[in-house]
Order: sequence, then C-alpha cells, then structure tokens
Amino acid sequence: MNAIFPRFLKSAYRKEPISSFIFILGAVDAVIGGVGGRWSLLSFGLLVILTGTLVRWRKIQKAQAVIAQNPPRQMLPPSSSRPPLPMLMSNKPHQ
Repeated sequence: MNAIFPRFLKSAYRKEPISSFIFILGAVDAVIGGVGGRWSLLSFGLLVILTGTLVRWRKIQKAQAVIAQNPPRQMLPPSSSRPPLPMLMSNKPHQ
C-alpha cells in the first residue's frame, strides 16, 4: 500500500493539478475537523472535496466533448490513388 499510494497521488496530481489541490485541501480540512470534533470544519472540508470532484468531472466532460467534436483527420492519401510498385525480385532462377 505504501508504494502504490504515492504513485496514485503523483499520477492524479499530474493529470489534474488544480482539482487535485482542491480535493487534498478539502480532505485535510475534513480530517482535522473530524478528529478535532469541529463540525463546521468537517462540513467545510466535505464541501471543498465536493467542489474539487465537480471541477474534475466538468473538465473531463469538456475534454470528451472536444474529442467527440473534432474527429481525427486522415493524414495520408488513400492507397488506391497510385499504382502498386513493381516487384524487386525476379522470378528467374539464379545462375
């Protein structure tokens, strides 16, 4: 678990740094509020976690809409536009 958790945090933080920062900030607030028995800090932390999750979800939805809107272009011309190349090897037996 100790080796997997830092890798997960690094990969998530590299992909979405802003929403990950918001999420971590809210998680820290929620933990401090939950341990300390301060319900206002706990509820604020949970609200911040929800905000970070919504920011990430919205960014993912926007990226999927852009991908669906712009289909990939074909960079090469169709292969049937040119005749095939001649064979390099001859069918004659070697002497």
